[in-house]
Amino acid sequence: MTEPAALVHGEPVPKSRVDTFLRTVTATPFRGAGLYRYAAPPRGATSHDGGADATRPEAAPSAAQSAQAQRQRRRWATQVVVADELARRACEQRNLPIPDEVSPTYLLTVEDVGSIVAAALAHSPAARLLLTELEAEQHVPEAAVRDYYDRNRDRFLTPDALRRGVDPFGRAAPTDFLPFEQVHDGIERDLRRAAGRRAFFDWFDQARADVVYAAGHEHPGDPSHPDHEHHH
Repeated sequence: MTEPAALVHGEPVPKSRVDTFLRTVTATPFRGAGLYRYAAPPRGATSHDGGADATRPEAAPSAAQSAQAQRQRRRWATQVVVADELARRACEQRNLPIPDEVSPTYLLTVEDVGSIVAAALAHSPAARLLLTELEAEQHVPEAAVRDYYDRNRDRFLTPDALRRGVDPFGRAAPTDFLPFEQVHDGIERDLRRAAGRRAFFDWFDQARADVVYAAGHEHPGDPSHPDHEHHH
């Protein structure tokens, strides 16, 4: 048997799974970020870095840069595949049947959760199912809902108050705000989702703590390999 990409609790994750995933996505690194997205920017898109000519082609990367990008792409893909494997095992432990597809309860972007977690949730029905389950398990105290309403008054101005430019923290009247009872369920839902996301992060950090990666498949930000990328 060839060397696996990683060992999860001593059991191999074949490199073929990483290769299969790499064939299903077109991952382009964000400029200088070490993160990845699924598609190239639209044709003619301009840069926000300055007065660059959108029609002028970018300089081709050197052979060394291309090789580094490929190594980082494989490391990134390994993390996504390992996340899928960990999520599958977690679902099995919870006796959750993993369907072919699970509709996400809400959209998560790279900015929300980071490249690896966002890609894992896009790629893995098991990860999405686990996130949904963790979200459903969260208890949101009534006091937390009320506190959020009281501290974020600017989010609950009525349409009329918004048109009049009412200052929610100034001389606003009670009628300038949507009633607590009207927005209660939405606040509770959002707080539950946020708590579910935190629970998913906690699970993921703990679950991957004992994963052993083969050379060339380490985390892209692992400082133990010379061309790691880790940005804050």
